[in-house]
Amino acid sequence: MSEYQLPVTAQKFVDLLGIDYPVIGGPMCPCSNPELVAAVSAAGGLGVLQPISMTYVYGHDFREGIRLVRRLTDKPIGLNALIEKSSKKYQERMSQWIDIALEEGIRFFVTSLGKPDWVAERVHAVDGLVYHDVTELKWAKIGLDNGADGLICVNDRAGGHAGARSVQALYDELESLDVPLVCAGGVGDSQGLGEALNIGYSACQLGTRFIASSECQASDVYKKAIIKARESDIVLSERITGVPVAVINTDYIKKSGLKSGWLARWMLSGNRSKHWMRTIYALKSIWQLKKSSLDESGERDYWQAGKSVAGIDSVQSCEQIMNNLMEIFRTKKP
Repeated sequence: MSEYQLPVTAQKFVDLLGIDYPVIGGPMCPCSNPELVAAVSAAGGLGVLQPISMTYVYGHDFREGIRLVRRLTDKPIGLNALIEKSSKKYQERMSQWIDIALEEGIRFFVTSLGKPDWVAERVHAVDGLVYHDVTELKWAKIGLDNGADGLICVNDRAGGHAGARSVQALYDELESLDVPLVCAGGVGDSQGLGEALNIGYSACQLGTRFIASSECQASDVYKKAIIKARESDIVLSERITGVPVAVINTDYIKKSGLKSGWLARWMLSGNRSKHWMRTIYALKSIWQLKKSSLDESGERDYWQAGKSVAGIDSVQSCEQIMNNLMEIFRTKKP
């Protein structure tokens, strides 16, 4: 008899992916260092690589970074593919990263910000799976019409690029699509995991909880800020990428404000100019994230986090985190 009794939908998900627990380590730039990804998978979940974090932030050759993770664990891992049309050079690089990931045996992909058709075509050719990031029904239908096998459902409690709907409301909106739904946002403890899976989600994707882990290479001051923060300390800033991003309301955020300037808003409203503006934002934000998230001085206190901070009170190993998350499903011995 299994040590844990999972809801049926969650059990189907772990059986499908060949993992132990219905927990995905969300891809984060800059916090998804290879050691963290490996630790999440080794602990029984599914760690997901973030290629910009792997190469730009931590300086690994992409293929060698995957092989580093493989040396640390033989459990399944995934790859995040941001597929929005931006610069031609970036698109070519993302295409190469996907091919390398497939060559290295990765079979689970999380796509974001575009139509996943071309990714799904390559992944399905080797019997892999593509799950697409969505915040509402419109994007979900586009993702599924373009080959997605399941959906990462980003709600209003998520860190980073948060959605607008609650955990329950987003599930109710997407349930009829009859595909696996992964809850992304607001889950940092066993109670939150249990509530989401009992609603009907197949799994939960966690980011903030794994930043406050011993394997994550984010700075100690960042981790302490997560532990100290309350739910009310999480705010949405448009000044980082042009769209709302959930961050801790630090001194830096208070000084810079939460709204984009008029020029940025104007450029983001145009069909052509929005791609240029998003590229500018991306380059700026990646540099800021790298500097702030790894800086032990705390002077650059720009830290992404979701409302799951309310349930995080210590830095733990990924194994400890996973054991605590699964406590609610532990089978009680007679």
